[in-house]
Amino acid sequence: MKLYRAALMHTPDNPFSAPGALQVQEDGGLLVEDGQILASGPYAQVRAAHPRAEAVDLRGGVLLPGFIDTHVHYPQVRVLGGLGMQLLEWLDRNTLPEEARLSDPGYARAVAREFLSALASNGTTTALVFGSHYASAMDEFFSEAAQTGLRVVAGQVVSDRMLRPELHTTPERAYAEGKALIERWHGVGRTLYAVTPRFSLSASEGILDACAALMQEFPDVRFTSHINENPREVQTVRELFPGARDYLDTYERAGLVTRRSVLAHNVHPTDRELGVMAAHRCTAAHCPCSNSALGSGLFPLRRHLQAGVHVSLGTDVGGGTGFSMLKEGLQAYFMQQLLGAAGEALDPAKLLYLATRAGAEALGLEDLTGDFSVGKAFDAVYLRPPEGSTLDTVLRHADSPGRVLADLFTLGTQQDVAQVWVGGDAVYRRAAAGQEVSV
Repeated sequence: MKLYRAALMHTPDNPFSAPGALQVQEDGGLLVEDGQILASGPYAQVRAAHPRAEAVDLRGGVLLPGFIDTHVHYPQVRVLGGLGMQLLEWLDRNTLPEEARLSDPGYARAVAREFLSALASNGTTTALVFGSHYASAMDEFFSEAAQTGLRVVAGQVVSDRMLRPELHTTPERAYAEGKALIERWHGVGRTLYAVTPRFSLSASEGILDACAALMQEFPDVRFTSHINENPREVQTVRELFPGARDYLDTYERAGLVTRRSVLAHNVHPTDRELGVMAAHRCTAAHCPCSNSALGSGLFPLRRHLQAGVHVSLGTDVGGGTGFSMLKEGLQAYFMQQLLGAAGEALDPAKLLYLATRAGAEALGLEDLTGDFSVGKAFDAVYLRPPEGSTLDTVLRHADSPGRVLADLFTLGTQQDVAQVWVGGDAVYRRAAAGQEVSV
């Protein structure tokens, strides 16, 4: 039994609907046993009730719930930084050639290690991961993920047109390989499976029907894909599905829009699509750095919220610009500022919610993780900037918890992540000399 003493902040309630949802303990205590939070409150109070618990002193930094990334691509870690292109050109020139290299299991294993290490070292404890087109690469990924201790929800990506030929499959093979991967990995340890057609542009009705068959056969797997990211992409999907009412309808007709669905981007939605997503409690994964880097557009967060659509955050590596959910929060703030009167004002509490509990809700894991409520898993990131850094200087002069949180999103980077836990297990620790190591 351990008692963690720290300045801690979390959002067990949704600050978009519950003002004052940010909960703060400036000298807080979290009692943890077997990876589960047993008590939470002022340190002195928790200590008095549990005098024999082993104390872990984390004063001098800030303890937050582990970050939850709801859209990130495993095969793309080595192609980060492909600037100067929009979505479809970027895919052809930058991404798909790299994704084809994962046909080699050894290459796939090395990429998986780099990818998972990057998640942990940035404080991400749970991720909805867009996988590889190759079943062998997904076996390598799940095997490596099991060794890290991270929570991953991931699946084989399936497509049968408009990509490189070696990335194509058939509906029959997509179903068979998906079924085998689900039976081998879904619910094993901290791993869950997500049925993952790349997007309707590269997935025919046959592929989408195969995905629907898996969803029906395995009712607790998740579903993820892309939607309405780029105007040219949206127009191409319209041409490929002339009978569909809109982009969402290509998934809807196959029965793929459900509470278990997370659709990435949705920068250019119609009102009908927003209404259907809200009715089915489907999540939109907002990826602000990617939307900016690829010139996809300004995400209409207020329209989503007014329609009742749940929204979470994703980094979209490698269309995005890195694995830091702090940076995604800051870019989301910038984007809404640029929208002016059409934007949604994002205060620090809303940013923290989007980067943590909102992701847990998107994945149906809100009873397990996303905040520091009693009964939840101890999934946490300890942020403590190096002494003498700009963030260290600014935090010393912050005059309120809200300002501290704003400073973390404004200035926080990977170098400020000191330690990360998943289910009470340390999955990352920054070395004292500045060299980052996983544990």
